[in-house]
Amino acid sequence: MALGMAPKVTTEILCQLRHAMRSCPSLSEPLQAYIVPSGDAHQSEYIAPCDCRREFISGFDGSAGTAIVTEQSAAMWTDGRYFLQAAQQMDSNWTLMKIGLKDTPTQEEWLISVLPDSSRVGVDPFIIQTDQWKSMSLALKNAGHLLVPVRANLIDSIWADCPVRPCQPLITLGLNYTGLSWKAKIESLRAKMAEKKASWIVLTALDEVAWLFNLRGLDVEYNPVFFAYAIIGSSTIRLFISGERLADRALREHLLLDASPPPEFAVQLEPYESILPSLRGICTGLAAKEKVWISDKASYALTEAIPKAHRLLSQYSPICLAKAVKNPVETEGMRRAHVKDAVALCELFHWLEKEIPKGTVTEISASDKAEEFRRQQEDFVELSFATISSSGPNAAIIHYKPVPENNRPLSVNEIFLLDSGAQYKDGTTDVTRTVHFGTPTEYEKECFTYVLQGHIAVSSAVFPTGTKGHLLDSFARAALWHNGLDYLHGTGHGVGSFLNVHEGPCGISYKTFADEPLAAGMILSDEPGYYEDGAFGIRIENLVLVVPAKTKYNFRDRGSLTFQPITLLPIQTKMINVQLLTQTEVDWLNEYHRQCREVVGAELEKQGRHNALQWLLRETQPISKAN
Repeated sequence: MALGMAPKVTTEILCQLRHAMRSCPSLSEPLQAYIVPSGDAHQSEYIAPCDCRREFISGFDGSAGTAIVTEQSAAMWTDGRYFLQAAQQMDSNWTLMKIGLKDTPTQEEWLISVLPDSSRVGVDPFIIQTDQWKSMSLALKNAGHLLVPVRANLIDSIWADCPVRPCQPLITLGLNYTGLSWKAKIESLRAKMAEKKASWIVLTALDEVAWLFNLRGLDVEYNPVFFAYAIIGSSTIRLFISGERLADRALREHLLLDASPPPEFAVQLEPYESILPSLRGICTGLAAKEKVWISDKASYALTEAIPKAHRLLSQYSPICLAKAVKNPVETEGMRRAHVKDAVALCELFHWLEKEIPKGTVTEISASDKAEEFRRQQEDFVELSFATISSSGPNAAIIHYKPVPENNRPLSVNEIFLLDSGAQYKDGTTDVTRTVHFGTPTEYEKECFTYVLQGHIAVSSAVFPTGTKGHLLDSFARAALWHNGLDYLHGTGHGVGSFLNVHEGPCGISYKTFADEPLAAGMILSDEPGYYEDGAFGIRIENLVLVVPAKTKYNFRDRGSLTFQPITLLPIQTKMINVQLLTQTEVDWLNEYHRQCREVVGAELEKQGRHNALQWLLRETQPISKAN
């Protein structure tokens, strides 16, 4: 549901769900509470319309949140990115639980406080992660309650017009994009399995299956993935996927389906829906000491199908870790994608500069124009997320999306924040720029400068090998904190290579999730911000590559790392109070703009985009504290 519209009226839907909780035929006893997570059976962040159960029941359509419904109450947990959005999209039946605020109870605490004794709490075991099930189940058990797997999803039982599951054609990627064949990736995976003494591994995350087989899809908007599971054995490969799209000749050649590959690379195709019975069948035939490896981020339904004696759990799958470290071909592809993206955005900002004074540009038309320029670039596939095109007070809504009901004109009197990205066959982009087309106030410039200082502090950070990203989060906040300001979102997330724009297992965040140590080859975002409700929002975002750093000393031969920007787009100097910057920060910005001018300028010249080139040259002029 769009911001600016009336909240969805959920009284009747909640009534139907509560009736199902009491009397659904698949339940042996009534439920006193029902949990509706935001993900799908693959624990995806971005999901297909048929999996938007939490949105259906509540009206809130942000990418993160969990709904819990009891006989008397309905509550929604979400994080700081979505506080404003959730408050606007949900009606009075719902209580908003703001994760991270001191007085907000956890889901377990809230349930224990509102439930009668010996209550049964239901959840679909396919859409809750194993680790989440464990912690929730234990907390409820200790309070005398029971967490119950409900295999027939209760939302589905009341959702009369639920969309069908997408089944789009697949895209095959050659070595010029991937750098490694899928057979080489399988060999590497089997080596990891041998180290762990695992006979089988179950892969459930959509981006992991896509990366392993060098395939991409269009089943989930903005994420080039397709609905599939994979079970890899020491000598077998089983891919669970809807069969009708497998008639494509290029796909069959890619997977060697009509050839006679060595037995260890023969792909067995099985129906997508048969994953659970197939996994149970494998487990039935296991020898005494055989192990089946699965991530505890996988669904509880699949993990529970593996007998405990044969279950090998890890926080992340080896594929999650492998795809986070980009190989040289993937890295160069990401660089190419960002140069093309910068060309498109130079065109956009040049166009906006001309058109906004005419009073004809809106948030939506600016968003559409950004997509139009990107579509002109080679290997463009789709956007990498819904464009955040926000002016004035709308920019304070962190994950804002313009729709006709809230569409504002862009003007020379307000800040404009554009957070956007694209999927190209050679890479995924995500970039945010905050600009003013008139004269910013001194306060806006001050806040922008603090955000810029945080951005530079992360981008230029040097840290020991083995450092986890959450330790760098305060670098981005130091200037803001020093002046009593802050922002309610993480500073950075991993990014896939023509894959999901949000990718684990690395990140830069104040949240104490168990992120993996940063390693050379990882690509993350660097995006501090500042937001004033009802006034403006500021965010500056580049994607950065983790690279080795040279230091004067090398503590116990540990080695050091730093970041290298791969996003090359001017940062508006008009928004900067240069006197607040140190000389080192001025030098960083001038060097960054020199790279933009050199690399993107050459591509603009090559593509004959001379007006955008002139805009770039003007916007990357060196700044000086003497001015």
